[in-house]
Amino acid sequence: MSDPIIKRVLVSVTDKTGVAEFARALHDEFGCMIISTGGTARAIAEAGVDVVPIDDVTGFPEMMDGRVKTLHPRVHGGLLAKRNNESHMAQAAEHGIEMIDMVVVNLYAFEKTVASGADLDTCIENIDIGGPSMLRSSAKNFESVTVVTDPASYDDILAEMRANGGATTRATRARLALKVFETTGAYDTAIAAYLRSNVD
Repeated sequence: MSDPIIKRVLVSVTDKTGVAEFARALHDEFGCMIISTGGTARAIAEAGVDVVPIDDVTGFPEMMDGRVKTLHPRVHGGLLAKRNNESHMAQAAEHGIEMIDMVVVNLYAFEKTVASGADLDTCIENIDIGGPSMLRSSAKNFESVTVVTDPASYDDILAEMRANGGATTRATRARLALKVFETTGAYDTAIAAYLRSNVD
């Protein structure tokens, strides 16, 4: 399978370092549609970049104080569908699911919240659910989806897209997928350690 051209990008980050500039380059240089959530969408829009709110994609508002916003088949179907599987693509078309080619996500700062001495309720609220779910869906389908977790990667990703007609290479997607599972594994380990010490 050839490297997919990146056209639809979902961006939802806690660390907003460089995200508006990255989104602008994706939009202006490559014609990507930028889909985003909450504060990330505001930051991108305030920088003058066209952005599609996530609820325009899902048909549902962000709800429950932001606990539920990306947990939806139009997100995860767009990430997990195997592009070379006719049945997957037919089901996607039947349900109005469009493919998502890149996910740019970093997680709620759980460990930093714990280190600040925050109380249990605050720490629990800083357990990210949607972020790890999107990261894992994207990483599982790295044959088709580029998943970016670190702002330090933005320039390298753009350089590779410029060199490859708007696509990333399989080697890069696989390397980024590995980083996802290392990141989510460490994140879950930190949460488990905290709960072991604080929950009877």
